[in-house]
Amino acid sequence: MAVQKKGNTNISVATLAGFLSGIILCVGSVIMSTNNYMMFLDIPSFLMVGGGTLAVAFISFEPKYVTGSLQDVASILFAHREGQSILKNEVGRIIRWGYIVQRNGLKGLETDAATTVKNDTFMVFGIDLVTAGYTGDEIKKILESASESAYKRAHMRSDVLKMMASTSPAFGMIGTLVGLIIMLGNLNDPSAIGPGMAVALITTLYGILAARLLFLPAATKVNQREDIVLFRNILIAEGLSMLAERRSPRYIQDRMNAYISPNEHFLIDRDLQRKDKEGAPAAANGVSAASPASPAASAQSPASSSGNTGTPS
Repeated sequence: MAVQKKGNTNISVATLAGFLSGIILCVGSVIMSTNNYMMFLDIPSFLMVGGGTLAVAFISFEPKYVTGSLQDVASILFAHREGQSILKNEVGRIIRWGYIVQRNGLKGLETDAATTVKNDTFMVFGIDLVTAGYTGDEIKKILESASESAYKRAHMRSDVLKMMASTSPAFGMIGTLVGLIIMLGNLNDPSAIGPGMAVALITTLYGILAARLLFLPAATKVNQREDIVLFRNILIAEGLSMLAERRSPRYIQDRMNAYISPNEHFLIDRDLQRKDKEGAPAAANGVSAASPASPAASAQSPASSSGNTGTPS
């Protein structure tokens, strides 16, 4: 069960700057080295590297994984929705739901989730499990299995990109051999030796640039993003399992904060009360100003959470 993400039009400045910097450095080196820039543009060499790499990809993997990986290459230029900052927001969302369950039971949770997470298929699936009456351990096991399955499917696309990164230099070498054959076949014509050697070396250049500046960085970023999504889903599985057990919001806070960096910890007394003072909407950080007026009081006694024990404040 993957997370359904809305289209993101925010450009990833760091990624775009890195890619453009690599291109500018290569082009700048050429400009400083020669006045004959067009000698570095060779359509047959480009077709050999690009076409050969795609051909091997479609031979090696199912078409849906290849097309998905090519879409991922374009998507790395846009900021990812599931960044590190979302982890604290998800902790806040689960804590707020803990108060809703205390006040209105699972029906209140279902009503709130229907309007706040309708575009997040993984969260919707988890909420359905909670409201269906599964135990905390059952929910955690089901959601962790769903997370791992989604991660393996997504990881296949990064495997495609890694394979393309290893294949493109090989086709560059094939182009080098083709160029050498052309050159050796025209030894009686000195004017053909130079162009043949140029084709040989340019094809190798294209293959290395495609691997090191495009395919391998894209595979690394895709893999990193999927790692964040996996961690986020595991965090949600932990939180929803505690909601099913009717744990206190204070216990949920301490348990979920153990998963994230200390400087990203969500603190009820600080973050919920600050939202109340600022009058921030629920969508801001997954936390609602409509939480109980005194969240600390609601969480002081673990016994107040439907008879379950938690960590006292």
